[in-house]
Amino acid sequence: MPYPAHSAHLDVARVDAVLDWFDTHARDLPWRRQTCTAWGVLVSEVMLQQTPVARVLPAWQRWMERWPTPADLASASQADAVRAWERLGYPRRAKRLWECAQVLVELHGGEVPRDADALLALPGVGQYTAAAVASFAYGRSTVVLDTNVRRVIARAWRGEPLPRSSVSRHERELAARIVPAVDAVCWAAASMELGALVCTARAPRCEDCPLVGTCAWFTAGMPALAQAPRRTQAWHGTDRQVRGRILALLRESPGPLTVAGNAALADVEPGQVDRCLNTLVVDGLLALVDTERGHYAFA
Repeated sequence: MPYPAHSAHLDVARVDAVLDWFDTHARDLPWRRQTCTAWGVLVSEVMLQQTPVARVLPAWQRWMERWPTPADLASASQADAVRAWERLGYPRRAKRLWECAQVLVELHGGEVPRDADALLALPGVGQYTAAAVASFAYGRSTVVLDTNVRRVIARAWRGEPLPRSSVSRHERELAARIVPAVDAVCWAAASMELGALVCTARAPRCEDCPLVGTCAWFTAGMPALAQAPRRTQAWHGTDRQVRGRILALLRESPGPLTVAGNAALADVEPGQVDRCLNTLVVDGLLALVDTERGHYAFA
């Protein structure tokens, strides 16, 4: 489906409508405050990957109280970071943040760099996270494209129910065209907020949307949402769930723990437990510290 014909006037009108909406409806999140450091922004962006704000908020606050600077985290152990990750999911993110802290101390004087290439060189930092940190921490005009922003653009500009699975060059060019010369940082936050609160994936509240009068998808009658592929996956019984249960056992244990045969995992097939243990070791999250007893601990 080709992009609609360029209309600079319509671009400006849509952007202004979203900015006006954000002035009234923006959530007061601590990583958005002017007092938040670039490190706090980086931590929030890593935590928010595939994890909702409601779960991230208390974890972020505890993390920043404990490790308010990269140097503070760098002086802790990787095991401390993974243990403090609690139940946010995807615990390799904790390992990556700890590795980031090491690099920031060793190469950047304990500060989060402003340069895009330096940000991209940090462990676990991809194009989105680098753009978000550059924008929200340092006020730079960047193209910040998370799932929420992509959905707003897909619907309002392209007339599509959901964005495609990966970002194309044309999509990035369109997003760059939309970024306003002034208020680029506010646009990044506002479009993200609109996608998170109103222009949601499966139950959009179009009647509350500031773009309802100019949204290409709404104007076309909101086509194809029911037929769009659902991006949900089973959770109970998956390796990801079992890995989380194993890590939870280790967090609750005062020391190394025998995992195989543990009563708390009696409902899990032994082969799946072994497989998950192996992947946790390969990922550098756990270590087998006593072969004879089968004791595992955080790496």
